[in-house]
Amino acid sequence: MPTVFRSGPYRFFFYASDRDEPYHIHVERDDKVAKYWLDPIRLQNIGGFNRFELKQLRSIITEKEEFFMEAWNEYFSR
Repeated sequence: MPTVFRSGPYRFFFYASDRDEPYHIHVERDDKVAKYWLDPIRLQNIGGFNRFELKQLRSIITEKEEFFMEAWNEYFSR
């Protein structure tokens, strides 16, 4: 589970087994894990986060979308 980015209490990552899925990023804080598709950005799994946090997470993901997609390509092209 490579960590791609951290912002405050949030860890953004993907699983090594995600190779065959479309671009996406998982976000973890404590015992909560959400999943967002990246192209286009949309929430796939709430993972226990509240609406306020989901809005914050979407904002971060929108800002870092290109970075996450580049990290995905770099990791999975190995």
